[in-house]
Amino acid sequence: MSKIGYARVSTADQDTAAQVDRLKAEGCGIIREEKASGASREGRTELETILAFLRPGDELMVVRLDRLGRDTRDVLNIVHEVKQKGAYLTVLEPFVTTRGETGEIVLTVLGMVAKMERQFILERQKAGIEKAKKDGVYRGRPVRTELHAQVKALAATGVGATAIARETGCSRGAVYKILNGSQERAL
Repeated sequence: MSKIGYARVSTADQDTAAQVDRLKAEGCGIIREEKASGASREGRTELETILAFLRPGDELMVVRLDRLGRDTRDVLNIVHEVKQKGAYLTVLEPFVTTRGETGEIVLTVLGMVAKMERQFILERQKAGIEKAKKDGVYRGRPVRTELHAQVKALAATGVGATAIARETGCSRGAVYKILNGSQERAL
């Protein structure tokens, strides 16, 4: 039986050190870290690795439930996967574990709270952007002229939008916007 820790932050400029220290203090012999949004499970390879290798009796630990995910359905799916493997999930703050009968119920409620918090964050962000636009302060993302030039050069040689997106690392939608000239401040 292993204690496996999972630490996550949302952006590259954030640090997982405090979470890692707490997980180590709780006896986690393995700790996986990643910098990815908790809005969905997509792109969270460290979490997927943990879930793939959980064994019966193992314990997956996170410092807070929002580190596991901000979407109630994702959190409940993770709890279900952990349970199917005969393992347990423990959240340290506030302390909740699936070892007991009420653990899953409490995690469901906490998952809903995390989702509501995510919605509140998005609403505050949207309101802030709208105010900044109204005040003339918000400018959007800066123009990446080198990307525009690269997209247009590739298109001029007959390369398709999908291949351009793959080559430049941007979305196909952004490629089309650049090519149509409708995105002055794209990417």
